[in-house]
Parts: sequence; C-alpha cells; structure tokens
Amino acid sequence: MTGATVEVQVLVGVRVAEVWRAITDVAGYGRWSPECVYGAWVDGADGPAEGAWFEARNEFADGFKTEVQCRVTVAEEPSRFGWDVFGGEELPFAHWEYELVARGEETLIRQWFTHGPGDSGMRFGVLADPGRAEETKQRRLDELGRNMELTIAAMVKSV
Repeated sequence: MTGATVEVQVLVGVRVAEVWRAITDVAGYGRWSPECVYGAWVDGADGPAEGAWFEARNEFADGFKTEVQCRVTVAEEPSRFGWDVFGGEELPFAHWEYELVARGEETLIRQWFTHGPGDSGMRFGVLADPGRAEETKQRRLDELGRNMELTIAAMVKSV
C-alpha cells in the first residue's frame, strides 16, 4: 500500500491567486468535499505555513468516520500546498498536495494523494481480504480521484 498514488489535473477558469486562497482554506473542505466534513486550523495556526497543524473530520459512504490531524509540509504561495495526515500514530498515513500553474485567467490545478507509510483504512481494507488486495486498493484510489475532481469543482464554484 505504501506509495499508492492517485493524481488529477483540472484546468479551471479562475486566477491562481483565487485558487490559492481556496485550497488553503481548510474550513472550506467541509463544504466542498464528499468525505471531509470539517476542517480547522489548530495550535495557534491561522493559515498555511510549513509546520502548521489543522484537524479534519471525514465521513465515508459506508458510515465510517475519522478524525485526523494534518501537518502542512509545503506552503509556497501561490503554487504549492501540501500536508501529511496523522491518525494518532507517529507515521503519517497519507500525503496530499496541490500544485497550481497560472495560465493567464486560468489555473491548472494538479492534486495528488500518496498513501503511507503509516496505517490507514485503505491498508486495513486490503489486509481484511488479501485475495482482493489489488481490487480493493484500486477501488479506493478511483474513489479518491473522483472525490478530488468533485472537491475541485465545488471549490471553484465558491470563488
């Protein structure tokens, strides 16, 4: 599972500065994402900076819920924003990142997810049925890709 990745690229009719403000609005993900229902800066953080922390809550279609802590690993305005996701363990179980490329009045948004190295629901799903490991992994990566596209579409509508 470690290293499993999914990426989407979307060209949107919104200037890069507006997209930057949206992708770094962690509270906004609760309005835009099919899974993330809440996000907030914590520990005195009030915006994107390397090392800043935010918390998030996720609710999945099967009813499973999680609360996670996220540490910003890259915040290079206006082009890159990324974070590691922790679920109570020392190792992050995921990394999320955006890269923005200005194209005049448009912005190319590249977003990706990389699993690991820590444990996660995706890893537990694969371990629960090793005979269908590849199918389970691919189904979750496909779902993440669709959700990324839906989140970006909702995000862009809001700016």
